[in-house]
Amino acid sequence: MGAAEDANARGDTDARETAVDVKQLKALVTVAEVGSVTRAAELLHLVQPAVTRQIRTLEEELGVALFERTRQGMRPTEAGTLMVERARRALNELERGRAEIRPTPGAVTGIVTVGLLESASDLLAEPLVSALARDRPGIELRLMTAYSGHLQRWLDDGDLDLSLLYNLASTPSLNAHPLVREHLWAVAPPDAGLRPDRPVPFARVAAHPLVMPTAGHALRSLIDAAAARAGVKLDVAVQTNSMRVQKRLVLAGHGWTILPGVGIAEDVAGGTLSAAPLSEPDVWRSIVLGMPRTGRTPPAVEVVASELTRQVRTAVHEGSWPAAQLHAQGAATEGE
Repeated sequence: MGAAEDANARGDTDARETAVDVKQLKALVTVAEVGSVTRAAELLHLVQPAVTRQIRTLEEELGVALFERTRQGMRPTEAGTLMVERARRALNELERGRAEIRPTPGAVTGIVTVGLLESASDLLAEPLVSALARDRPGIELRLMTAYSGHLQRWLDDGDLDLSLLYNLASTPSLNAHPLVREHLWAVAPPDAGLRPDRPVPFARVAAHPLVMPTAGHALRSLIDAAAARAGVKLDVAVQTNSMRVQKRLVLAGHGWTILPGVGIAEDVAGGTLSAAPLSEPDVWRSIVLGMPRTGRTPPAVEVVASELTRQVRTAVHEGSWPAAQLHAQGAATEGE
């Protein structure tokens, strides 16, 4: 084979290796999300054979099966799951790029994905959305709520642009900006008579069956450490990874629980639950704003980070975030 033929052959190979296109990625992600080619075709405004062809072509180009065809629908293979995750990220980056370069003189535009702790989402989500819609209409906001461990993983993976986290110091991949320290509270049914102005000793809480976060959860680690300091053993009646389930089980009489004050403020105000700050020992968690250590932070992300910080500080100042204190560093920079 001559040099020209060899170059042409390499060119043909390169073309085949880079033949994946945006339409195929959209088809892949949509089929994975809905589990059906027919439904995916409806959502993509295509005919079913076109979606099937895109999936098959992508499988041929990659040399692996991306889906198992079952009676229950299309289920991603192990390779398919990996490819869907990468495709979703690539599509999000393309969408963000289009938003950032869209010509809007003087306006900050872009897509920003924010992680909110489940316990603080009811307090912060609506004010954050309202403020940005009013002042920065060019920013498209996407909110994800979860526990701190999940949010940190999504932030590390690039699925979030910024996130509230707790009890985290800066890491090689993330900057952690301290915002708030908040007290953990004992939470019980209304007839227990717990009061916000009367801290309850940890030993008294431990005398009751407890509805607890699952083992390994960051909040559970705080509680277990406090129990060790208090020299008591916890009677764990049930474990759950949902704060809302914790509160419902307490209300149903399955035990007491321990939660941050921000997660039970409305319940206490409405008389649904009774609660009191923990004492002997006091138990605190620290809320930080986590952001990736990258060379360039898009302007839209900076705007959202600033607004989220402002909303946190406002909630503390107005007393809607119970038993919370602004971190000294956060308070010092409030005028920025």
